[in-house]
Amino acid sequence: MAILKILSEKLKYLNYSQRTIEMYTHYVGVFLEKTGKYHQHLTSEDFKAFLNSYDFSSVSQQNQVISSIKFFYERVLNRRYEKVDFKRPRGEKRLPKVIDKGFVLQKISVIKNLKHKAILSLAFSVGLRVSELINLKISDVDSKRMVITIRQAKGRKDRILPLSPAVLELLRLYYAEYRPKNYLFNGQSSERYSATSCNQLVKQYLGKEYHFHLLRHSCFTSLLESGTDIRIIQRIAGHMSTRTTEIYTHVSSQLLSKVPLPI
Repeated sequence: MAILKILSEKLKYLNYSQRTIEMYTHYVGVFLEKTGKYHQHLTSEDFKAFLNSYDFSSVSQQNQVISSIKFFYERVLNRRYEKVDFKRPRGEKRLPKVIDKGFVLQKISVIKNLKHKAILSLAFSVGLRVSELINLKISDVDSKRMVITIRQAKGRKDRILPLSPAVLELLRLYYAEYRPKNYLFNGQSSERYSATSCNQLVKQYLGKEYHFHLLRHSCFTSLLESGTDIRIIQRIAGHMSTRTTEIYTHVSSQLLSKVPLPI
């Protein structure tokens, strides 16, 4: 649809990430398909009915849908003065699930496929988001300074992460066998490895109940338990505030076991 192209171009112009552009165009496309109307004929009631009837799978998805539809309503159709309730749901206060460090290391240690082993090892070592991992380029790995540069991650910010000597050695073995081009991890028929494939690796090697983002939570919990300063973990995670990072103090079983209980 032409209107979706206009939406995509406006998002690009405003420097939204590619992932956000894809998400917004997807949900707006669902909305337009469900209403069955040309955008010129849409009314406020169409927007209200769509949001009220949508079967959200989570609060996170609800926020994504609201953001997409609100942007389309206000920034593409320029309907700022018509009344549609874009009120956000109350946030869920759920603690992140983590995987035991020993379990992760044991599972990774027996992986024979070097690419799969390198992907999971690198992700777990510094808690990479899946988008950060698949967008890594070979030039982002600096073996002289022993750092990895993450470019234009969440919030459109760059950050520098430490590079583990063990992970560097593994990456060298992987590179010698696969000879990737430009991006550190190439897909079978594409320049970049896919987010879906990364999630499949976690399920294949760690268990069907796990997903890729749990490696990130587990990394930061492990760092906290090993005595790493929370401000350092904040820098590695790319969190704006230590308040976000502090959630890992609530999920650490080792820290809880050291609490001097009164009886």
